[in-house]
Amino acid sequence: MKKQKRFVIAGFVIATILAIGAPPATAQQLVDATTTESILSVAQMYGDANMDTDSLGDPMIVGTINGINYVAYFYGCTKGQNCSSIQLRATWSIDFVSLEHINEWNRTTRFGKAYVEEDGDAALEMEVNLDFGVTRENLEDTFDWWRIGLEEYVEHLRNR
Repeated sequence: MKKQKRFVIAGFVIATILAIGAPPATAQQLVDATTTESILSVAQMYGDANMDTDSLGDPMIVGTINGINYVAYFYGCTKGQNCSSIQLRATWSIDFVSLEHINEWNRTTRFGKAYVEEDGDAALEMEVNLDFGVTRENLEDTFDWWRIGLEEYVEHLRNR
């Protein structure tokens, strides 16, 4: 009887240690903008993407998705590191696009803010808050929304 009691107690202790010490099965590593490698690796899932730096010395990704060039600017950086967000941005040099056509995009589309730059180029941007981190799957889904937005915006510009 003593032996059986020891096995029960030992089993309970082991089960408790495993339950407390093991991370939840759904726990995932978060991705944020403090390091660029994880964001670059997600961007590379959607096409060619390389690291560069902007005029302020902050990191930026220069990429292409389905033949459409874009840039991912890192914001909220301290001396080019520990950034808090990114902005996905693409521009097109076109003859003319009306503000009504741009406004139609902004009125009917959830992802991607469109506008006409001072030089007349059409632009599409999407802000991505990475402060405190998101799951990698969330960031992959964000880049997929960006891909869809780029493709649909090109079509929108063609139909002006």
